[in-house]
Amino acid sequence: MLYYLLYQFIFKQYGAASESYIFKGLNVIQYVTFRTAWATITALLISLLFGGKVIKKLAALKVGQEIREQLSAEHHAKKGTPTMGGVLIIGAVFLSTILWARLDSLYMWLALGATISFGVIGFLDDYIKIVKKRSLGLTGWQKILGQLLTALIVWGCLYLVANYPWNVSIPFFKATAEVNGVTYVGAFIYLFFIIFILLGSSNAVNLTDGMDGLAASVTFIAMSTLTALTYVSADRRWAEYLDITHKPEAAELTVFCGAMVGASLGFLWYNAPPAQIFMGDVGSLAIGGALGTVAILTKQEFLLPFIGGVFIIEAASSMLQISYYKLTKDRKTGVGRRIFRQAPLHHHFEVSGWKEPKIVFRFVIVAILFALLSLSTLKLR
Repeated sequence: MLYYLLYQFIFKQYGAASESYIFKGLNVIQYVTFRTAWATITALLISLLFGGKVIKKLAALKVGQEIREQLSAEHHAKKGTPTMGGVLIIGAVFLSTILWARLDSLYMWLALGATISFGVIGFLDDYIKIVKKRSLGLTGWQKILGQLLTALIVWGCLYLVANYPWNVSIPFFKATAEVNGVTYVGAFIYLFFIIFILLGSSNAVNLTDGMDGLAASVTFIAMSTLTALTYVSADRRWAEYLDITHKPEAAELTVFCGAMVGASLGFLWYNAPPAQIFMGDVGSLAIGGALGTVAILTKQEFLLPFIGGVFIIEAASSMLQISYYKLTKDRKTGVGRRIFRQAPLHHHFEVSGWKEPKIVFRFVIVAILFALLSLSTLKLR
């Protein structure tokens, strides 16, 4: 909206002929880097200004967190802390993106739509938990069905509307960046790839959201990395220099990524230990959906495990734990063996005696290392 008001209307009408530096200065609005920076700042300010009000409202509605019985006494002390704080993240991202992005970008709308859709699934899950006063909301199949439907809509929009390249871009191999190159798989095979990425990323973030500040901190790092990758893939000069798929349509997606960075940082202000609010599934599923969608739209799907390495490790630990437990289950007792003391992985370290802030800080350090690794792959082609 501000792009059209400040640049298209005011600058183009009055800026060029005006002697005023204020009018002439509005020329910077056309640059996506400037609008991305201000989308980040706007989302951060919205989160900070409205965070306290959202916490009070959720507390008044008695929207409190339910805690699983098997978790530690430290976690049970958090019972009743306002949850569903993800609505603050989604709201901040939506408002700042609409304010600073060009509204004619399909990719921007796809990212916003997917984020909100995954957020709705999480909202329903959180709502059922609160109403029924239990730690589990929607069934696994109900969640998967909603996520599958969102993935199909994303694929359908790319298939019907966007000129999307159906090639798989693989890090370290520059030949795979060619639109109709050696890794072209076609739209219908790519559908399964999209489903895998969106379901995997949304559930991975959901599993990571188990400690004060953990998911929000790692999201800030991962989204900051994706913001840089989105910008270079949208810029022809950088894309050609780095031998990555050039996606000019993704330019306004950079604004969305910046908004997500600001919103996650603003949410962390209230979610830092001891947390005043939890993001809930409405936040974690929405963030995971946003990460996966941006990776798909910018052809960074194979870099996503590096960008969100902590999320992947958390999800893998849960999958390994469940699989190993089922494989080793005794027929008589019905009890199996475990790889970790408790899954996801952050709970394993908690049961092992690590304090929650130490776990969070060390996971953040690992997330930064993964982010640097993913950025380094741009020159290793």
